[in-house]
Amino acid sequence: MAKHNDRKKISYPGLALFLVISAINTATADGTGKVVFEAQCQSCHDLTEKAPETLKQLWERKGPDLSSAGIKYKSAWLNEWLQNPTRIRPAGMFYGNHIKTGKKTDVVDPSGLVNHPRLSSEQASQVVEMLMTLKRNENLVTSGEYRPGSIPMMLGEMMFDKFKGCLACHQIEPGYGGLSGPEMYTAANRLQEDYLISFMRNPQSWEPKSIMPNKNLKETDLQKLVHYLRALSKEKFQ
Repeated sequence: MAKHNDRKKISYPGLALFLVISAINTATADGTGKVVFEAQCQSCHDLTEKAPETLKQLWERKGPDLSSAGIKYKSAWLNEWLQNPTRIRPAGMFYGNHIKTGKKTDVVDPSGLVNHPRLSSEQASQVVEMLMTLKRNENLVTSGEYRPGSIPMMLGEMMFDKFKGCLACHQIEPGYGGLSGPEMYTAANRLQEDYLISFMRNPQSWEPKSIMPNKNLKETDLQKLVHYLRALSKEKFQ
């Protein structure tokens, strides 16, 4: 009788979870990143190459547009991150939806934030292989435009924090910096240098409704900021 009662307790959420797992296993067996992406990622990420026409559409995004993934992300980082994702945007895609008033300033309200799903090693490799073929806005990137170099950390931090005002929106270590943009202490690990140069030069050429301001940076400043981000990524913040 006890076993019979237990069977009655099987819920529809449990059935839904079973169906999701089945779909993921089927996708993996199929061997294509596109199938895995459709099963795991498509509900939050856009591949249609259609930029938001209004701020409301931009703010309603659940995850970043991946139609330029092949010229934006570093494949090795992306492969590792999909297997062990960490939060890149401390206040979610649109910070206004996930902050509350603190004692001195706004703080993140974690109640509405969701964790990114983990992929298996095989799934991650399949998805990355597919994403690296997506190269919208390729015409905005000049291969080899970034020229490797270095900058003293103190000078780089002063430039980022004070001279250019980037700290108002971005964190340079966990808990230090703004909440409205992605953290920058792993930026050079995850983003291709030529993309960084292009995006910082003119964010609106990539995303017309982007809230990232165009600072009209000099070409030498663009190089120095990427030098700094590369140095910052070696600090190994968790």
